[in-house]
Amino acid sequence: MIQDRHSIPSISEPRQLVQDLRERSRELGFAALAIAGVDLADAEQGLLDWLAAGFHGGMDYMARHGLKRARPAELVPGTVSVICVRMDYLTQAPLWEEDPARAAIARYAHGRDYHKVMRNHLQRLADYLQEQTGALGARVFVDSAPVLEVELATRAGLGWRGKHTLLLNRDAGSFFFLGEIYVDIALPPDAPQQAHCGRCTRCIEVCPTRAIVAPYRLDARRCISYLTIEHAGSIPEELRPLIGNRVYGCDDCQLACPWNRFAQLSTEADFAVRNGLDRARLVELFAWDEATFNARMAGSPIYRIGHERWLRNIAVGLGNAPGSPEVLAALESRREDTSALVREHVAWALAQHGQCGRVD
Repeated sequence: MIQDRHSIPSISEPRQLVQDLRERSRELGFAALAIAGVDLADAEQGLLDWLAAGFHGGMDYMARHGLKRARPAELVPGTVSVICVRMDYLTQAPLWEEDPARAAIARYAHGRDYHKVMRNHLQRLADYLQEQTGALGARVFVDSAPVLEVELATRAGLGWRGKHTLLLNRDAGSFFFLGEIYVDIALPPDAPQQAHCGRCTRCIEVCPTRAIVAPYRLDARRCISYLTIEHAGSIPEELRPLIGNRVYGCDDCQLACPWNRFAQLSTEADFAVRNGLDRARLVELFAWDEATFNARMAGSPIYRIGHERWLRNIAVGLGNAPGSPEVLAALESRREDTSALVREHVAWALAQHGQCGRVD
């Protein structure tokens, strides 16, 4: 827990402490570490405008948290500095999934759940920091609380915000995770990097659903990552054909970005591909019953969407796949599924292949 401001410890050599943290972070598998301040006041209006436009979709928690995302010292009283880290996650060179009969799954989800992996490493870094400073208060975050992580990482100099709204780095592209430690000591902040997107708009042009409505402005309601992961209900019919074979997330804006020529491979064993998710066929995955899904996806970020949404997403993929007896048989096998959500998407998929589908 962060301490009361009146008991904030004094660090005699803060720059040396940061250097020690960088060395320890590399030992723990982090690719970079930098320091940000906590004054994000000039990011508040952009956050309010984004919420007012409804671009957060069904993620009501984002509206409930409001400006707490832009006010670290309100989220964790006593915070005066934020330690930002980057961890690369690719274990093989990223390629487009060209075979529409295969399931396209976002690369970050091929291995173990990054929340658990990164949090474990980040907590060890926080423990090291506390060992070096005595009774220092520190709290770690990995995409698990109202934190403007890209904004903080940008201010810390880990990269710049790309037009797709993700963080970009000249030496590492964007295939990495971000994490933070909120601390109650003043550490010297790092200088921001200059942005290097220039006039490039490839990420905007390649987005299948046109979710990037303007540079640096994303409408989550149209984003395939939102639709296949965060969205709990029926996927809008007009967007289903555009999703193609993407059954969990989407990497298109990253794959199109020239800076990802410099994406770094990870040395983290937990990010290695599991269950053949880099080459799995839609028909194969659609055959998994709930027990198989739970067993195979235990420890995976995919586990949290549950079997029902998994089948919903794959049904859309099968509706967009080339017609074949195998594809039709797979869809027919779930025409009478116990889930109304699955039945609806199966019926749509069958209709895409000229088969009579019905929605109960």
